[in-house]
Amino acid sequence: MAENRKLGRTADHRVAMLKNLATDVIWHGQIETTESRAKEVKSIVDSLISLAIKEKDNFETVEVKVSKAKLDEKGCKVTEKATSKNGNEFYKIVKEETTETRQKDSASRLAARRKIMANLNKVKDENGNNVDLPGKLFTELAEKYADKKGGYTRILKLGKRRGDAAETVILQLV
Repeated sequence: MAENRKLGRTADHRVAMLKNLATDVIWHGQIETTESRAKEVKSIVDSLISLAIKEKDNFETVEVKVSKAKLDEKGCKVTEKATSKNGNEFYKIVKEETTETRQKDSASRLAARRKIMANLNKVKDENGNNVDLPGKLFTELAEKYADKKGGYTRILKLGKRRGDAAETVILQLV
């Protein structure tokens, strides 16, 4: 019977640590950690990448009507003066309708996206904007590994860590 390593942590701490490590591997491409942690994270990352490869083309493009605020040449919202029923004047934002083409996930791709989001943490870039890690998995990594059957990560041994003599490794995407 296959059993996960406990890594000297309680269950909730272990799950949180593995989510952080898996997120870092996908976001940065590699991490430096201990060998036992790397072996656990390797299986998680490999399964997420194989799931993304399986569902990468499972969507359709649809046209959607979108109502947006009209912008002037400076990028500010355009307003116009209006009068309410009781005679008060106020400014309202001018809206314009456009059509956009968007990707609509199929049911299985949506389930895969939710499974990926359950195994990864949310990430912000250096400007404070949210990063779409499931999108990165579906576009960049799934295209990169589309012709591979497995083995998307590798473990490179670095040697023993000073202090506790734990075996340190680099876990990186191939």
